[in-house]
Amino acid sequence: MTYEYKVIPAPTRGQKAKGIKAPEGRFANALEIEMNRLGAEGWEYLRADTLPHEERSGLTGSSTSYRSVLVFRRTKAEDVTAFQPETLAAPQVAELPAPAAPIADPEEQNAPADSVPSEPAQTLADGDKKEKDLKEGEPAADVNIALKKRVETLDQSK
Repeated sequence: MTYEYKVIPAPTRGQKAKGIKAPEGRFANALEIEMNRLGAEGWEYLRADTLPHEERSGLTGSSTSYRSVLVFRRTKAEDVTAFQPETLAAPQVAELPAPAAPIADPEEQNAPADSVPSEPAQTLADGDKKEKDLKEGEPAADVNIALKKRVETLDQSK
């Protein structure tokens, strides 16, 4: 992105306004007015610099004084019109194979889907109940039954 810059002299005197009485407030008001004016034109305030300036004094002499300037910037107009956003490709979703349903006991196939698992909750020494943890690879009876019923209803609807 390229920018164009604008450098203006910093105000040397304050500007009167209603309710502002101190010289510091008037100076701040002058800065504020200048910054708002340029901001409305699209300029972004960047910084203030104090730079040396060599002046002639008399016929052959010179003296160095310092000037304060305000630096503003904005993007060049041709850069904004040439901007072409990059469109991203849609992510590809890989199809996963359907999980293989483990074969359950014949007694569990006839049980209703909302039945309670056959394992009772274990009671700990302090009276709290603890659910039996399913071991890895061990089928959950109620989940298997629900899956089988879902498959049957899908097959019937075809």
